[in-house]
Amino acid sequence: MSGSTTPAHRMSAERRLSPARALSLLGPPLLVMAVIFYLSSQESGGAHGTLELLLRKLGHVSEYAVLTLCWWRALRGLGVSGENRMVIALAVGIALAYSASDEFHQTFIRGRHGTPVDVLIDSIGMGIAALVAYRIYARRRSLGPSRPSAA
Repeated sequence: MSGSTTPAHRMSAERRLSPARALSLLGPPLLVMAVIFYLSSQESGGAHGTLELLLRKLGHVSEYAVLTLCWWRALRGLGVSGENRMVIALAVGIALAYSASDEFHQTFIRGRHGTPVDVLIDSIGMGIAALVAYRIYARRRSLGPSRPSAA
C-alpha cells in the first residue's frame, strides 16, 4: 500500500495552489498597496481647498475599503481557515498595519505628514469593507453552494 495516499494527503494536495492561482489571489491586494504607496510618495504642494481635502479623505476611505476586500478574498482563497469573522478581522488587521506604515512613510515625503487621524479615516473604509464582506458571505451561505459538489 505504499503507493496509496491517505485522505489527509489527498486533501492537502488538492489545496495546493498553482502559481497562477496564487498570483490571482495575491496580485490585487499587492497592486492596491503599490498604488497607495505610489500616491503617498507624491510631494504635496501645501494648502488644499475644502473640496480637495474632502475628496482626498474619501479617497482614503475608498482605497482602504478596496484593500481590505482584496485581502479578505485572498485570505479565503489561500485557504485561511476559521470563522469568516476571523478572516475578515485578519484582512482588517493587514490593512490597518499597512495604513499605519503608510502614514509613517509619509513623514519622509516633502510637504506630507503622517497623522493618526488619517489612519482613523482609513479605518472607516476598513469597517465598510468588513460589513460588505460579512454580508456577501452571509448571503452566499444562505443561498447554498453556487456549483455542484464533486462529492
